[in-house]
Amino acid sequence: MPASLPGSTLAQSLANPSAGQAVLFDLLSGPKGSPFDRDVQVPNSGSPGTPGYPASGNASTGGLSTGIGFGANLTIGLTAPASIVAAGFTDDYTLGVTKPDGTASANSTLMYIGGGRSNPDGTPLVYTAGFGIGGAGNGGSRDAGAGPAFTGFLGKIVTAAAGVANGAVVETGWVNRSGVSLVTGQSTLGLASAASATPAMGPQPPPPEPEPPAILRVGPETEGEIEPPARLRAR
Repeated sequence: MPASLPGSTLAQSLANPSAGQAVLFDLLSGPKGSPFDRDVQVPNSGSPGTPGYPASGNASTGGLSTGIGFGANLTIGLTAPASIVAAGFTDDYTLGVTKPDGTASANSTLMYIGGGRSNPDGTPLVYTAGFGIGGAGNGGSRDAGAGPAFTGFLGKIVTAAAGVANGAVVETGWVNRSGVSLVTGQSTLGLASAASATPAMGPQPPPPEPEPPAILRVGPETEGEIEPPARLRAR
């Protein structure tokens, strides 16, 4: 189900909330209709003709706990970039995207074990676009795009070069949604002004080669003997 905001009503959260304290969420589950937003009508309980389950019509709490001090209302004191490091963060860090070496991850392996999904044989299926941690609130909306599968707004550590009010641009493309005004040299977790990319997955690996059929040998000494597949023969 989509993420809700603490200061928004249920009706607002089921539409496109922006009021109240900001929260963080996974961009693949928080926006309405995103890949992991599974509050949908289930047509049956596993067998055709059996009763299904309606969508709950609710929204989740929306809060994402990372355990490392991140929050949509994060503000860091003077003076960046030293203050960012002292607070245990990294300047220009994009949530769920930036790797420890400072470069951007090409896929969602930072977000999910294995990348998010897998094939029946266990090989990973990673997301290559639209992944990361976004946020909404303090005037910033949760959903972006035309829907019904909406995207969201990514988060990044940014620093004010002058006084910046809530809702104003901190750095190009990144907006202050902390709920307070920033002074020169102060940093915050800014939310993108542009929508995140449409979620996309990398190509699926080719199917494995089929096992060759067993060979029926017919001969004077082996009549009726079935030769096992190559993978079962003694080496």
